[in-house]
Amino acid sequence: MPSENLRWETLEALKNSPKGQVTFDPYWSERGEHILAGCKETPSLSTHSAVILERIDSRSLNKSSFLDSSSIDFEEKPASVSSSESKADLNSKISSLSSTPSLKNQPKDVPESLPKLSMLPALNDETRGESPEEREDVSEVPAPPSPPAISLLSPRAMETAGHIIRFQKKQQEKAKVALQERQSLQEKLVESVASTELEHLKRFEELRELKQRQEFQSIRDMMDRETKELMGRQEKLKEEQRHRIKILNLRVRELEQQRHREAELEKQRQAEGRERLRSLNSIQEEILQLNQLLEPSAQTNAHLPAASLASHSLRGNQLCSQVSEVVRKTAEGEFPSVEDMAVAERALCEMRSVIRQMEEEAARVQEKKKKDQEQEEERRKQEVLQAQQEAQKKAEQAAKEKAQKKGLQNNAEESTMKWYKELQNSAAQCAQSFEQLNSPKDAQTKKLKLELQKAATIPVSQISTNSGSQLREIFDRIDKLLSGRAVVSGGKSVSASQHPQGLEFVGYKLAEKFVKQGEEEVASHHEAAFPIGVVASGIWELHPQVGDLILAHLHKKCPYSVPHYPPMKDGTPVDEYQKILGYRVDDCGVEGQDSFLKRMSGMIRLYAAVIQLRWPYGSKQGSVPHGLNHGWRWLAQMLNMEPLADITATLLFDFLEVCGNALMKQYQGQFWKLILLLKDEYFPRIEAVTSSGEMGSVIRLKQFLEMSLQSRQISPPKGQLSATFWRS
Repeated sequence: MPSENLRWETLEALKNSPKGQVTFDPYWSERGEHILAGCKETPSLSTHSAVILERIDSRSLNKSSFLDSSSIDFEEKPASVSSSESKADLNSKISSLSSTPSLKNQPKDVPESLPKLSMLPALNDETRGESPEEREDVSEVPAPPSPPAISLLSPRAMETAGHIIRFQKKQQEKAKVALQERQSLQEKLVESVASTELEHLKRFEELRELKQRQEFQSIRDMMDRETKELMGRQEKLKEEQRHRIKILNLRVRELEQQRHREAELEKQRQAEGRERLRSLNSIQEEILQLNQLLEPSAQTNAHLPAASLASHSLRGNQLCSQVSEVVRKTAEGEFPSVEDMAVAERALCEMRSVIRQMEEEAARVQEKKKKDQEQEEERRKQEVLQAQQEAQKKAEQAAKEKAQKKGLQNNAEESTMKWYKELQNSAAQCAQSFEQLNSPKDAQTKKLKLELQKAATIPVSQISTNSGSQLREIFDRIDKLLSGRAVVSGGKSVSASQHPQGLEFVGYKLAEKFVKQGEEEVASHHEAAFPIGVVASGIWELHPQVGDLILAHLHKKCPYSVPHYPPMKDGTPVDEYQKILGYRVDDCGVEGQDSFLKRMSGMIRLYAAVIQLRWPYGSKQGSVPHGLNHGWRWLAQMLNMEPLADITATLLFDFLEVCGNALMKQYQGQFWKLILLLKDEYFPRIEAVTSSGEMGSVIRLKQFLEMSLQSRQISPPKGQLSATFWRS
């Protein structure tokens, strides 16, 4: 159909119309305006209205009462009229109509809502069925001169206008409905978008909170790390500060010690100076006294020649003058120097030599007179000594015969004597090994020897019954010294490894000091046997060679600890034999029996303490190096030997009082059999060889045996170390 062919042209015409070019303003409702407020224009006819007029029936136009027949004459032409002619005429007519500003002659019955004729081209396109090329031709026709105004209110036009109005209303209704739907859709879309955006906002807020928490956590971690680093630096600074304070304290202590040393040195210098002054005064006094012996009035000089006496007196006066010159120097308030003392001592030595020469001369004069008397006296002494030796031999022979009859012996067993000799040989070899250190040739070696001897002997001298902590310190110092490590002695650091024979020398002197402590300290204070014994036992366990040296020194000073009764050999002097028996012999003679028994008692008590004690802080693995089995052997061998007066009873009592409780716990029934044997069979032998003036030790032993057998119990020794001692 022609109208279908003009559909797209109509849409194009509507698109090009003023309403088709209206722009949509989304804010019209906010301003309170109508949606088509921008489309209201002055009514005017389009230039293409001639196309519409061409399709209007000329008859209808003639019948219309609104048209003026005199104004325009429309000729009816057949359909075969050419388009060029009709287009030219219509264009001229439309031009005259379009030039009219308004429809002034419009009848009053025409509604005001009649649309503008400018909207009619779309309808013309539908009714004409023309192609776009034909419309272009129409538009190109020049407009004729404007004719007089006409009125286009024919019924067809009115109908068309009515259709247009209805169509506009429908379109407006449709537009309103579409607008409402779009508004509702828009509202829903806005609502969904708002909800989506709200969810997005929530997720964004959650993400932001997560990032904030992560940032806060990272900041807190960073702050924690910085805090830890700061604390570490602070601790490091504190440690450095403590280290500096410690160093400063050490320096202060060193300065204080140095000041004390300087003060001690000054005191020592003053003391040495005063001692030198006293020595100088004594030297002067002695020289003056010796000089008096050179006077002719002295009794010793009565038989000397006058010339010799005068020469000796002159030399003595010269020596007195030298000493007086040294004394005058000290009168000014100064102490005598070492050189002055050397001069005075040389003068004294020379004075003594002068006196000695004088005495020798006097002795030579009297030698011939006394020679016969001395020879006679020596002969008498030899006779007395021979008589004593013969009497002792007879007593030994009688004792041997008596022992053979009664089953007892005077000497130790062969295995015991072999062990005794091996220990003595080992000690002699040890002493020979450090002979170079024992007799130093240079001052440095001599000084080292003195320092090592002090480091070995002073700790042993400091052992007491005060507390166990002090014993641990003393033990550690001795252990370090024997291990070759450095120890502090007398404010100086010394080590046994500084000399090749240092360790042998230290071990030998240490063992000697332990035995000497038993000889002196334990002899005076019986309770001291236990702290000294426990330290000796601990050292013995860690350093067995020192233990062998302790036994060797103990056997040498107290042969009864073997037990061994050394026999007197032919040609041995009496004083030498008494040294072998353990007596002290000096220029004043042999020590008394009480002093001898006291020393022997101290050493046997120390030995009894050593065999039952063990160092509590040791490894405690393996057997004790010298335990109670040696005590049982010693007691059994003592009961197999013939008793000696006084010494046997004393040693048995001291040994059982210290070690009896430990032996009782160890051997139980066998121990009581041995004690019963001692009381019933061996004790009468002790009483038989003991004189009436030596019964003190015998009575003590008898009372001890009777109380022990009566109660079947031996009390722990007095002064035995307890757990409280080690915790103190």
